[in-house]
Amino acid sequence: MTNEALQSLISTWIPELEFTAEKSQFLNITVQPEQLHQLMSQLKSNPETNFDYLFCLSGVDWGTALGVVYHLESTTHRHQIVVKVKTEDRENPTFDTVCDIWFTAEFHEREVFDFFGILFTNHPNLKRLFLTEDWDGFPLRKDYVDEINMVIK
Repeated sequence: MTNEALQSLISTWIPELEFTAEKSQFLNITVQPEQLHQLMSQLKSNPETNFDYLFCLSGVDWGTALGVVYHLESTTHRHQIVVKVKTEDRENPTFDTVCDIWFTAEFHEREVFDFFGILFTNHPNLKRLFLTEDWDGFPLRKDYVDEINMVIK
């Protein structure tokens, strides 16, 4: 399915979605946090899209917003998309988990929590993955300061 055909189909599910190409081979979709789980469920379960493979889940600090970027592929249809979700709530950034849709997301979401402090509602085991439990802060945020361990040139 082409990016145009994917956009045409997916836009009928949730009209508020934002679509861009961003000089990319992938169709990029930005979804509101409250619609994330619904969209992701449909992307996987709809036979026309069948995005059965979550091949990348990354946390991002855009400066004013924190978010997650998901790269999805259909191994049957051979198409790929990127889904982005953002929040400007830097004190309590929270999104729904997608590990009930793609099991591999469980560890990726733990990594994002560990380094960005993004919470995932309904995650079965959300705790630090790499850093110690007593670590203070989230080191991949742009506003993170560590006077002892940071190298400043």
